[in-house]
Amino acid sequence: MKISLIDTNAKKTSENSVICMIRDLINSKNLERGDKLPSERIMSEKFDVKRNHIREAIRKLEFYGIIKSMSQSGTILNIGLTGFNGMVDEIISLNTPTFNELVETRISLELKTVSLAAQRRTESDLKRIKDTLNDFKAKITEGDDYLEEDLLFHLAIAKASKNNTMISLMLLITPPILATYDRKSVCEGDKLISEIKKHEDIYLAIESQDTELATDMMKHHFNKLSKHITSSDINDSKK
Repeated sequence: MKISLIDTNAKKTSENSVICMIRDLINSKNLERGDKLPSERIMSEKFDVKRNHIREAIRKLEFYGIIKSMSQSGTILNIGLTGFNGMVDEIISLNTPTFNELVETRISLELKTVSLAAQRRTESDLKRIKDTLNDFKAKITEGDDYLEEDLLFHLAIAKASKNNTMISLMLLITPPILATYDRKSVCEGDKLISEIKKHEDIYLAIESQDTELATDMMKHHFNKLSKHITSSDINDSKK
């Protein structure tokens, strides 16, 4: 299932149009939780759109948990009609998140995942985190682009949290952050030694299972990025 937070406006508009048609059909049939939706073929013919467009809209609704595909049983409404309509309204009104919004979400998420990682990490988790740390250090030391290695380091921490929801959220927000990251404005003035030390301090706090220290080290790591998005928000508000 391909779900993206940064779909093009044209794709989102087309997808939302089909979602609205599905919503109207569900309401016209007065379906309730557990009731079966018409097949993709029937909806494709009724709406006069291609089946793959129906499929993409269904996958998006399924991603949010408001409908559910059952093997050999088709697709059913997973919540009541009132909740369904309210959630669809929110889904189609969602705007593409900005870089600052993505980063705010990432920082909030990582402060929790690093605490859980320090509490729950295993030896295999430590090895995975250390391997990604070494990859990061190698890239930054050689002067190569290290953004992807940095994010893999943080994903390894998320995995050590043993919280699948948090891991899923990290996997969801990582690609759009990579796609919209402005290295020149965000990373300007970064010192090689200090950046390596920030990552090492996070690793050592997780290794020692010190949850408070791990959280503090992650806050320190994100200090410059937090100031950057605060500053850009202030500048945007003045425009």
